[in-house]
Amino acid sequence: MGIRRFQRSAMAGGAVALTTAAVAALLTTAPTATAATNTFTPIADTYVQDSTPSTNYGTSTQFVVDNSPVRQSFLKFTVSGLTEPVTSAKLRIRTISGNNGSSNGGTYRAMTNTTWSETGTTWNNKPAINGATLGSLGSVTKDTWYEIDVTSLVTGNGTFSIGATSTSSDGAYYDSRESGADAPQLVISTGSGPSPSPTPTSSTPPPSGDPVLVGAGDIATSGSGDTATANLLDGISGTVFTAGDNAYPDGTASNFTTYYEPTWGRHKARTRPSPGNHDYHTSGATGYYNYFGANAGPSGRGYYSYDLGNWHVVSLNSEVSMSVGSAQEQWLRSDLTASTKPCTIAYWHKPRFTSGANHAPNTSTGPLVQALYDNNAEVIATGHNHQYERFAPMNPSGQLDTARGIRHFVAGMGGASHYSFGTILPNSQARNSDTYGVLKFTLHANSYDWQFVPEAGKTYSDSGTTTCH
Repeated sequence: MGIRRFQRSAMAGGAVALTTAAVAALLTTAPTATAATNTFTPIADTYVQDSTPSTNYGTSTQFVVDNSPVRQSFLKFTVSGLTEPVTSAKLRIRTISGNNGSSNGGTYRAMTNTTWSETGTTWNNKPAINGATLGSLGSVTKDTWYEIDVTSLVTGNGTFSIGATSTSSDGAYYDSRESGADAPQLVISTGSGPSPSPTPTSSTPPPSGDPVLVGAGDIATSGSGDTATANLLDGISGTVFTAGDNAYPDGTASNFTTYYEPTWGRHKARTRPSPGNHDYHTSGATGYYNYFGANAGPSGRGYYSYDLGNWHVVSLNSEVSMSVGSAQEQWLRSDLTASTKPCTIAYWHKPRFTSGANHAPNTSTGPLVQALYDNNAEVIATGHNHQYERFAPMNPSGQLDTARGIRHFVAGMGGASHYSFGTILPNSQARNSDTYGVLKFTLHANSYDWQFVPEAGKTYSDSGTTTCH
């Protein structure tokens, strides 16, 4: 079928032309060739899902093929500027880094429909994948480029659609055009000479996108909110955080198996959680620690740290002592002092600042906030109140501090039923109490973007950018 696998190479992701010399520099086994090579990225790509038939995933950073639920993907390229006959056309796609790969990478077919809309296509109105089979991928591993020969489809200038399906329940996830440098590529060789070899023996990885940290708190119950937010995570690559109260009502092993595992559980391998008070309804939060295992940090402690790119990330535990001199507070100060990263983000369950009516601001978290402030942290994300709230950067007393202040988020919209707001605290800048969603942080080298990503069918949004201290 003309399918080839190759490791990540230093090819640009934009619709730009590569000379033969450039290709030869990238692909060390390439023979001398007179062919010209042009690389195009999609003008549209998306996927659809049978279990959410009216949802559009056109803005997702991924496209997916799967058979449980059934997910089909569509890619569209416009080819222009060719002046010589096409000698070779290759579709190159990259599996995401935040997934373990798949035993079935999907089947790729030509399509006659080239007018479908990236932002308008759903399961209910999806175009037919009705053309000839171009190729099928077998087992795929994460963070790897794969190649499909599409020369039979792409014969010159024009617009071309490719559809992808899978017969396996082991879904395969690929970076979409929204991912940036790792977007799909259509690599076209023209002219009379041989085309460059697609199989390098050595290569330089292209630059990957900045790390993403995405999640929420107050998640898995008998309702459908956690299903809606888990569906959002399906389309967002990166590390998943939880801000406590992972499985209701009591954090038992059964609660995790019944409610969390079918939804957010499919992202367990890339999840770095924190516990909440409902997780501790089970003595010692054993359901929580047994479920997440090593991903929850040292056994039974509930606080740990890790790095993502230029960022130091700290997961803390608001259900054990946080007082000055406590084991957790002392550990946090030592951990922050030892970090060499210029930017820091922390998350846990009970918020120091919140305007929610159900739970008041939790002053016992103050020593943790103070330690983070003393070490110039940027962001704190929490849950506990089942709503979304964003504060301006503040000092540990809750006063506006544009120089060194920490921006606080309450991200308790992961799936549990919503709470209302009470008295609005000073410096509260954005609030929502009727939309489930996830909070996405894109962690740049010296700044971050935040984005509230709403459940399908809702329109509330909140986003912005802030530089590190």
